[in-house]
Amino acid sequence: MTLRSLIFVWFSFFALTAYAQTDTDLQLAQYYYNNGEFDKAVTYYQGLYAKSPTKVYFVRYFDCLIKVKNRKEAEKILKRQINSNRKDVELKIMLGQFYEEEKDTKSADKIYADLIADLMPNPNQIIELTNAFRSKNKNDLALKSLEKGRKLLKDSYPLHVQFAEIFASKGDFENMFKELIDLLESSVTQKSAVQNTLIRFIDFNNPTSKEYLALKSILLDKTQKNADNIVFSEMLIWFYIQSSNFSAAITQSTALDKRFNYAGEFVLDVGKMALENRKYDQARKAFKYVVSLGEEYPFYLEAERLNLNVRFTELTLNRNYSQSEIEETINEYQQTINRLGKRRSVFELGIELAYIQAYFGNKTKDALILLNELIALPGLTDIQKASGKMLLADIYVLQGEIWDASILYMQIDTDFKYEVIGQEAKFKNARIYYYDGEFDFAQSQLSVLKESTSRLIANDAIQLSTLITDNFGLDSNFQVMGWFAQGDLQLEQHKYSEAFNYYDSVMRAEPGHSLEDEILLRKAKAMEMQGKWDEAIPFLEKIVSSFSTDILADDALFHLAEIFEIQKEDKEKALEYYKSLLINYKGSLYSTEVRKRVRLLRGEELNEDEIENK
Repeated sequence: MTLRSLIFVWFSFFALTAYAQTDTDLQLAQYYYNNGEFDKAVTYYQGLYAKSPTKVYFVRYFDCLIKVKNRKEAEKILKRQINSNRKDVELKIMLGQFYEEEKDTKSADKIYADLIADLMPNPNQIIELTNAFRSKNKNDLALKSLEKGRKLLKDSYPLHVQFAEIFASKGDFENMFKELIDLLESSVTQKSAVQNTLIRFIDFNNPTSKEYLALKSILLDKTQKNADNIVFSEMLIWFYIQSSNFSAAITQSTALDKRFNYAGEFVLDVGKMALENRKYDQARKAFKYVVSLGEEYPFYLEAERLNLNVRFTELTLNRNYSQSEIEETINEYQQTINRLGKRRSVFELGIELAYIQAYFGNKTKDALILLNELIALPGLTDIQKASGKMLLADIYVLQGEIWDASILYMQIDTDFKYEVIGQEAKFKNARIYYYDGEFDFAQSQLSVLKESTSRLIANDAIQLSTLITDNFGLDSNFQVMGWFAQGDLQLEQHKYSEAFNYYDSVMRAEPGHSLEDEILLRKAKAMEMQGKWDEAIPFLEKIVSSFSTDILADDALFHLAEIFEIQKEDKEKALEYYKSLLINYKGSLYSTEVRKRVRLLRGEELNEDEIENK
């Protein structure tokens, strides 16, 4: 071995030894520090700091000196560390705190004042000092730093975000809101971030709260004084939407549309939100405004469709209507379709009209004629034709022509075997055989659908399959199961008295039969289909109370929650049922949807994935 190699090995050995020693000392120092044995830890940190005066070792060494009450040495090393790191404002603030603890407020105040006085027109330096003060809970000094910084920077870097954070820390929400809204004047791209922040600090369901009134006042003032800056008008509209004040939102969006010539697009969007929130009168007002602009405008046709869809939604969701209202709705649809002409663009309107005619207007013949005309329209996609055929088949079931319906369902299934619409048709055809008592064949179809790509269809298939498996098989059950299936067919045909007769026959023949909870759910559904929400509630409550361990308990809870949320608009009661479902039925298929609804009822924001799956 050469002399050079020998020297290299020798130095390497000592370097490794020194490193190993340092590592051991650090482990011991951390061990004693974590155990609160500061008198032992201080010795090791002193050695570590002497070898390597880094900030990490310094902070621990300084803290140990304070803990063992060696404040003189602590002050000495702190000043030494400051001299070595003159740009580190955090160290200077530590010295100020040290003097505060020594009751030397004069020295502490001088340090803080000097730090602020030494600020230069450099946003990084200003923000660094502000954050250093905030980290030590010195919000007043942080605010002074920002105020000095704003004077130095003038309009080059307004510091709105930093001011907002400080005001939030101090509980001064009004000034926080002002800073956030002012931020939008120079940075429109921050609009979503500002909205998300505001949501965390305001209860939009409490229009009398101090925070709510403060933000409303700020937005109104900004909008009036900056009529040409669209972002403030957009924020005011957003504010009204969050508050579910769609009347004000539509008034504001209409004014905005006229001022900036948006061709109705903004009003249309607000109308859609109103419709989604079941504010039907306001949605209709928005859509009619867009229609009034004229056929030459790009959103005219969509507004026409949505205006009629308000009627459709009211009928199908709320089930709150009179016969004269149904006639009025049908006439309105027919007039619009006649005015626009029967062409591909009115296909969806025609489908909705046929549905209303058949299921609400007692005009199945008219519905069938219209559907056949729609299916024959030129330029339709294959999916559109299939959706027309699907409703045609559904109406055949309504009329009692179940085998004509079956033929159509089979056609759709064959043509779209791997599409959701084809799987839906297969499920509906399986139900035809179920209604007719062909339970084995129905099961064979349902088995395939359990793996459907559509979660909704798969769940429906599993439920019907389980129903058949649990209640059919023994000879003694055939008649009972046949009555029950016939009851389901009558229910599908809106023949409620006949359905109840079949269901009651089951319970008379075999009291306490396992179908009892299913029958209660069907009776609740019958009441819901007629808009008799109060009469549906007792059936659902009985399932929850008497069949809490059975498979339908979570279904009943979900239906109860929906009735109170949507029909009775009792958010507290709805939340009570939703929470009960989440707590008591953790494996429920409704869990994901219920969590989203709970968050919405609490006024919380959904993330992007939740919105897409909403």
